[in-house]
Amino acid sequence: VQLQASGGGSVQAGGSLRLSCAASGRTFSANAMGWFRQSPGKDREFVAAITFNGGVTEYADSVKGRFTISRDKGNVFLLMNSLRLEDTAIYFCASGRYIVDLRAGRIDYWGQGTLVTVSS
Repeated sequence: VQLQASGGGSVQAGGSLRLSCAASGRTFSANAMGWFRQSPGKDREFVAAITFNGGVTEYADSVKGRFTISRDKGNVFLLMNSLRLEDTAIYFCASGRYIVDLRAGRIDYWGQGTLVTVSS
């Protein structure tokens, strides 16, 4: 079972990136999916999550209006617009039963991280 994150890279402030998380080994179509990030010296933090059917999304206040989470069955995406220096982090995808589980840290599977670097 694997969640493979990709799409990270270096971008200037104000730019955009689209992260992808592909599932393999099992289907995650019945699970909530989410994105977390971790900056150097900081704890891993919740970024965004989406229900199994894509009907409900939730975002951290710091990314609302700039990031959009979406999914196609077991794959999940994060479109990041208007990137800021403080968005620099390693981004991880994750699966859980429900969004509330993701936000509470009850993670079933973690993907490996993809690095996003925002420069001025």
